[in-house]
Amino acid sequence: MKKDTLELIKSILYITAGAIIAAFAVEEFLAPNKIFDGGVVGVSMILSHFLPVKLGILTFIVNIPFLLYALKHIGHAFLAKAVYAMLLFSIFVGIFEPFTATTYDNLLATVFGGVILGTGVGLVLRGGGCLDGTEIVGILVGRKTSLSTGNVIFAINIVIYAIAGLIFGIDSGFYSILMYFITSKVIDMIETGMEQAKSIMIVTEDGKQIADAIYQNFGRTVTFIKGEGLVSGTEKDILYCVVTRAEIYDLKKMLTGMRVEAFSTVSDISEIIGNHVKTTHSDPSAL
Repeated sequence: MKKDTLELIKSILYITAGAIIAAFAVEEFLAPNKIFDGGVVGVSMILSHFLPVKLGILTFIVNIPFLLYALKHIGHAFLAKAVYAMLLFSIFVGIFEPFTATTYDNLLATVFGGVILGTGVGLVLRGGGCLDGTEIVGILVGRKTSLSTGNVIFAINIVIYAIAGLIFGIDSGFYSILMYFITSKVIDMIETGMEQAKSIMIVTEDGKQIADAIYQNFGRTVTFIKGEGLVSGTEKDILYCVVTRAEIYDLKKMLTGMRVEAFSTVSDISEIIGNHVKTTHSDPSAL
């Protein structure tokens, strides 16, 4: 089977699982407790209390204008996945609607609903789709302004939560905001992978020795950057390397044991594109 076909199947599986999980979170945790999602889903949840239309149908109807607008501005492949995700989500919201709510405790619904919803949305995003028309708005506004997609979506959601608080009580608005932050964190974890990577930058005069040791002990290549000390005026090697969180302790221990002059910083990485690991190499000096 061709790689492109496998990737498409993988994408569809992510979107399918994610849409079903997200629908379960909305219908079994959030909606019964008047805890609102952001974006189109949140607007639909509010409107469903005043209109004789099922939440699943309403969600898809409200998304339609965004999809039509995106038709001329966003790639057809993304749009097709978005339509599939939104349609499946709407169908399963309707399927889960007759079920009894999992809990009527607001705090439990906020925390577990946020985690489950974040898992579902994260899987959909990982599959290259989206469940909400406001994400499309965020993408398009971000292209034309200095605002990021995340900032646009956040601003829209704050307005929705303020309206929910005014209509259904301030507690409902606050629980919705808390759920939003929980969901956002889980989405990041799911979309970028559960194993958080770390980047380490090492400033030293013994770059070759340290680079060889990193390769021999961890199977990682490093990138050399040339620098110069401001006070000393001497040339420095700046080594940049990406490792997993579990390897940081051993890497710091290795540097301490080598007794070399080195200054290092460690930073979080949210996403890695490309292959940064080399497990075998016949000549480590070629790094």
